[in-house]
Amino acid sequence: MSEPSEIDVWQGEIAELEVDALVIGASESLFMTTGPAASVKRHGGDAIERAAVDQGPIQPGSAIATGGGLLAAPYVIHTVAVGHDRIGDPARLQAAVAAALALCPPLQLHRIAIALLGTEYGAFTVDEAADLLVASLLAGAADAGLDSMVIATVHPAETQAVGEALARHRAGVG
Repeated sequence: MSEPSEIDVWQGEIAELEVDALVIGASESLFMTTGPAASVKRHGGDAIERAAVDQGPIQPGSAIATGGGLLAAPYVIHTVAVGHDRIGDPARLQAAVAAALALCPPLQLHRIAIALLGTEYGAFTVDEAADLLVASLLAGAADAGLDSMVIATVHPAETQAVGEALARHRAGVG
């Protein structure tokens, strides 16, 4: 299948986006204490974290979905790209993206925003994480039934790395 019709890169707080679901990095315990997860909890309310923790713990490379609480997005997908061991395992990050995308058809999602996964605890450099995330999304998004995606970044260096990864992979040199 082909890639989704639209992939945007957006710099800012993922919690502010109006999409069908937000995809954020999680730890196995599913507590939302750092990075984009903390932003989602701050904007969407503690009920999101409680609903996630009630489904945990989960294994690295897997994902669960919760409601979006007070967010504009009705769902939050929590996926474990980096486990408590803090090891940067490309196969685990790819499995985490695939697990998140697998939740899209049953939830009837068409537009998602996904945080830059894998940079938690310095497990991957920003460039490595961007390359792995973009490759995984391009490989699996069409099968997930998505029309479009937003890759949400926090810092200019992340935005640049994702933009460069998208350009490389679209040109077939990823």
